[in-house]
This record gives sequence, structure tokens and C-alpha cells, in this order.
Amino acid sequence: MSFREVNDDILKEFWEYRDQTEFAFMTKEDKKHMIYFDEITDKILNNIPKQNRKFVQQQLNKLDDNFSEYVGYWSEKYYRNGFCDGVQMMCGCFEE
Repeated sequence: MSFREVNDDILKEFWEYRDQTEFAFMTKEDKKHMIYFDEITDKILNNIPKQNRKFVQQQLNKLDDNFSEYVGYWSEKYYRNGFCDGVQMMCGCFEE
């Protein structure tokens, strides 16, 4: 198994743990870079005809879910590869 591949493994468990602990606390700076999806959705829905709201709401929900999955996958892959690179560098120090 390659730890560089995004799988359900010990690195995935660590990523989820960090997401629930350290990443759950946002600083003022973090909040400045948030995507306020609910506010954007409300503004869009308030400016379209009522007969289209249900469809547009469904599409916006799909967009939010898809974007969250996209960001999660690439973030995990980025950090996972950084971790693997660091381990390889450390292992290289002990090779004879």
C-alpha cells in the first residue's frame, strides 16, 4: 500500500482527528477567508422567481457538496504527500 494514495488508513484517521480538533478552531484571519455559502445561497434565492427556487436550491446544495468534497480531497492529498516527503527525508538521513 502506498501512503501517497488517498485511502482509508492511519493517515486518513489522523486527518479526520485534526479536522475535528485543531482545524475546528478558527482565528479571525481564518474567518476572513471563509466561503460564506449560506449567505450567498440566500442572496441568490431571494433574487429568483419563486417557481424556480426549489430547483436552484437543489443545484446550490449539490455545488456546496461537490466543492466540499473537492477541497477535502485535494487538501488531504497535499498534506498526505507533504507528510510522506518528510518521512522519506528523515529516512534518508539514517541510510548508510
